[in-house]
Amino acid sequence: MLTKFETKSNRVKGLSFHSKRPWILASLHSGVIQLWDYRMGTLIDRFDEHEGPVRGVHFHNSQPLFVSGGDDYKIKVWNYKLHRCLFTLLGHLDYIRTVQFH
Repeated sequence: MLTKFETKSNRVKGLSFHSKRPWILASLHSGVIQLWDYRMGTLIDRFDEHEGPVRGVHFHNSQPLFVSGGDDYKIKVWNYKLHRCLFTLLGHLDYIRTVQFH
C-alpha cells in the first residue's frame, strides 16, 4: 500500500484517477465528492450538491471537468477549476451506478 486516505465513517462508492495530475476523485455515501492529491495526501476540494450517495465519478481526459452520478437519479457535470456544477441531467428512473466520459 502506497497511501491510505481516511474519510472518517464515510464509505467510498467510486474513484477516478486524473490522467495528468496526482489527483483522485472519491465519491462518498454521504453525497460528497472529494478531490485528493495522492502524492501529498491532502484534500484539495469537496463538492456537495448531490442529494444522497454518489456512486460514480470520472475525470475528463483533456478538460477541467468531471462527471458524477448517484442515488438522487442525477448526473452532474462539474468544472473543478471554477468549483461548480455546470449542468445537471435529469429524468433517470433509477440510481446512477456508473458514469464515464468518452
